[in-house]
Amino acid sequence: MKIKVLVVDDNAVQISFIKKYFNESDEVEVVNTASNGLEAVKLIESNTDFDVMLLDLSMPEKDGIGVLKYLNKNNIQKNVIIMSSFGDDDIIKKVSEFGVKYFAIKPFDIENLKEIIIDIAKINKNKEELIEIQDKDIQIKVTNLLHELGIPSHIKGYQYIRSAILMVYDNPGFIGGITKELYPDLSVKFNTSIQRVERAIRHAIEVSWLRGDIDLMEEIFGHSVDIDRAKPTNSEFIVTIADKLRLDMINVKS
Repeated sequence: MKIKVLVVDDNAVQISFIKKYFNESDEVEVVNTASNGLEAVKLIESNTDFDVMLLDLSMPEKDGIGVLKYLNKNNIQKNVIIMSSFGDDDIIKKVSEFGVKYFAIKPFDIENLKEIIIDIAKINKNKEELIEIQDKDIQIKVTNLLHELGIPSHIKGYQYIRSAILMVYDNPGFIGGITKELYPDLSVKFNTSIQRVERAIRHAIEVSWLRGDIDLMEEIFGHSVDIDRAKPTNSEFIVTIADKLRLDMINVKS
């Protein structure tokens, strides 16, 4: 599959040159072009199906920095290569703050640019594959842990609590907003009410306390609750397991 490139440059000759070169390439293709930053933003708003953006800095209506600010504000993560006639250190430092992958000084060697595009796309693809593998690994770990804790997969609370743990694992910001943020998100995801989500999770924890591995519970919750006296709250259960998984993954990486 070819690497898809969006070219943003107010120089029509430059765009034509890049398109013509990559039209003959088996590895890279220009899927869209824009002649200024405003046009680029409109294109991105309607279609983000590209792997690398070649972005000129000096353009009318909205310059390259403006496009980078738009991407940053809207959390659109794309591989960006800056094309500029100016190699000023302050400019390079400024664009690097936006996570730009490469700064190409015009006129550049198009063959060299192609190799850079391929390398950047390849690195990004490897990262995505690694993230996908890690995500699957975490999902398996959560499933196995809940089964060991005695929560059967056929009860409603199982799916809710499993999703909740994964959400807190991915976004620790949920820790301070279990009832105000996490429950509403779960209710939308499963097309149910917030109250049913909360009750089902509570029921799943009660089942766990009756059927689960006592030693495992002591290992996981021993420092946060009194195993003999009280079950953890919904929030304690979800956050504690998410923290355990996060620590386990850190230990594996180290």
